[in-house]
Amino acid sequence: MRALEVQAPAKINLFLAVTGRRADGYHDLVSVAAPLAWGDTLRVEETGGPFSVACDAEGIPTDGDNLVVKAARAFADAARWRGGARFTIAKRIPAGAGLGGASSDAVAALGALNELAGNPLGPAGLARVAAGVGSDCALFLAGGPAVMRGRGEIVEKLGPAAARRISGVRVLVFKPGFSILTPWAYATLAGSPGSYVAKAQAEGRLSSWTAGTAPAGEILFNSMERPAFAKFAALPALLGAIRSGFGVPAGMSGSGSACFALLDDDADTGPVARAIREAWGPSAQVVDTRFA
Repeated sequence: MRALEVQAPAKINLFLAVTGRRADGYHDLVSVAAPLAWGDTLRVEETGGPFSVACDAEGIPTDGDNLVVKAARAFADAARWRGGARFTIAKRIPAGAGLGGASSDAVAALGALNELAGNPLGPAGLARVAAGVGSDCALFLAGGPAVMRGRGEIVEKLGPAAARRISGVRVLVFKPGFSILTPWAYATLAGSPGSYVAKAQAEGRLSSWTAGTAPAGEILFNSMERPAFAKFAALPALLGAIRSGFGVPAGMSGSGSACFALLDDDADTGPVARAIREAWGPSAQVVDTRFA
């Protein structure tokens, strides 16, 4: 039986404007997101049996609730593939962080299965399957900085000039010891008057940035900071201290709780990491990486 080992990168939302709630319960958004050079590793072993998942991290479901299993079943249906596979996840991306770990694992599984099955699905077919698995999944097929619209399933690669202002930029990712549930965050946002950004305003800000030459730090915005910051005061307190104390752009990714700071190539991360752990304690996770 054949086996593949593939990477599943984390992502950061540099810009996330939630523009309204849809009739189906999802939210419409306009977002600029990009994968990181850091993430999970997925080993996929072809088997003659059903799909199964093992993971080295506690609290990650290994049954049908895992998006990897959902993606595998969706692939098998779309490709009419009758094989099976065992997935082993080396988990580095924390859950409940807004970093897209589950979605990235699912897309990595899709790509690996497609290769093991002889590539029965082309890019459009994989995109359709990914969009049906989860809102963030289509992003990870883009392979670089992209704009997400709809509920996240409509993905368009950034133009080369704008993408160059993100790709390779150094990022310090840091997560407190607590997580934030995405359904809670969006429900709380929906219950707050004036919480949505007008779509024209969001598109205007995006268009202005992409057409200009401003660095990645100039596009930072996240609608989801509103509910997260109202409940978890440790997030805005630390981000404010990092912005003012170190003079670097910083924000929260997705619905949280992970945050990030954009750094110069020669920046000493030691003082920033110490400030994070002094504020959030030793359980804080800190990763020095780059946009892919």
